[in-house]
Amino acid sequence: DRPEIREEIYQKDDRLLTLLKDVYVESRDPPGQVKDGGGEHLPCKQEEKRLTKLGHLGELDVKKVPKGKISIVEALTLLNNHKLHPQIWTAEKIAEEYSLELEEVNALLEFFIPFTVQEFPKETKKAI
Repeated sequence: DRPEIREEIYQKDDRLLTLLKDVYVESRDPPGQVKDGGGEHLPCKQEEKRLTKLGHLGELDVKKVPKGKISIVEALTLLNNHKLHPQIWTAEKIAEEYSLELEEVNALLEFFIPFTVQEFPKETKKAI
């Protein structure tokens, strides 16, 4: 509110101005990193997703998975279906149903075999 302070605020300081003129700032973006594409910038392909076949866990089940992948619930379901009805749930049908590669389904069916829990009657437990 006082005029002498206001005058001092707006007064130019020649010494500071000359020092400020000596300051030079240059700003540049870092150069883009070149990938194997020879500098071509291709848009990022978004991963295609598909809805899962939900199991009995409801809200805890995964809702979407990338195409070519399956959820654990789906894996257990398809393995069990193939075990119970191999004529119906063939590798080709599973690959089509779950959007998987046929080679991967064949490997899955060959190397991941669900185990069977067997309960023996009480009278045969002693014999075992």
